[in-house]
Amino acid sequence: MENMNSHLKKFKNKKILVIGDIMLDRYILGDVYRVSPEAPVPIVDVKEKTKTLGGAANVAHNLFTLGASPILCGVVGADIIGGEILRELDKLSLDIGNIIIDPNRPTTIKTRVVGNSHQIVRFDEENRERIEDEDVERIVEFIKNKLKNIDGIIISDYNKGVISPQLMSKTLDLVDFSTFIISDPHKDNFESHKHVNLIAPNKEEVGAFCGFNIKDESDLEFAAKKIFHDLACGSILITEGKEGMTLFEGDNKSIHIPTAAREIFDVSGAGDTVVATISLAIVSGMDLESAVRLANSAAGIVVRKMGTSAIKIEELRKEVL
Repeated sequence: MENMNSHLKKFKNKKILVIGDIMLDRYILGDVYRVSPEAPVPIVDVKEKTKTLGGAANVAHNLFTLGASPILCGVVGADIIGGEILRELDKLSLDIGNIIIDPNRPTTIKTRVVGNSHQIVRFDEENRERIEDEDVERIVEFIKNKLKNIDGIIISDYNKGVISPQLMSKTLDLVDFSTFIISDPHKDNFESHKHVNLIAPNKEEVGAFCGFNIKDESDLEFAAKKIFHDLACGSILITEGKEGMTLFEGDNKSIHIPTAAREIFDVSGAGDTVVATISLAIVSGMDLESAVRLANSAAGIVVRKMGTSAIKIEELRKEVL
């Protein structure tokens, strides 16, 4: 118990570089009483509208509320939404000097309509094409300038154009082997995430990459072997929603961790919380299994909340101590 508290205290001011797709999550919340006479769809009586940082920005937000000093690197558009994100990051005293403003692409927005606590529809406004080569080089230069002063790296890939084999290869060429790198890959972009210390996809993404539905533990183990072979990563963490998560540390060692959530209200952003917590735990001296168990507890907290949420260090401490 005392050892865990000691590790949590070490989270403070740790510098984690987050590289990935920055977005804004918007929520339209209300009640549903009837079906539209115009079409067989529910009418939502809107009660509230909210917005939160999403994608890589949510990872950075989680790091901040856990006590760390995140450095966010990515791209936003030269539009109103991009400006909103930069202002929100600035309010958190995050360094926004490593974020590229691209006038030729929109800032990604995900808008979820929720009625009676159930998501009805989601609207995505985005450009998923790869960022320009010159922006890749600018990001690589950002990374190069930060490497001496960081404790770890998180790759947050939502397949919105930032993460590519080119960027990952150039990043790994720069990084010292002692720097811990964790990747949260998109299902269509696994090939970009080679040679990282830990890759943390969800079960559906793994199934899409491997080409089959994962129905049981045997399927999960076979999929892990394929990922180890194809990506040459150090370890694999497969998140499984209400079933928890499974950690593979090499071909012959796997540990299943049941979910810590007492109820699941909204899984949006839970993966961001997981990778943020693991990265801080590792750079604070925890072993990988303990770090994953801690992240499982953190995820159990945020899924009980509506919308994309950042976990606070006080919440995590109360949960595990």
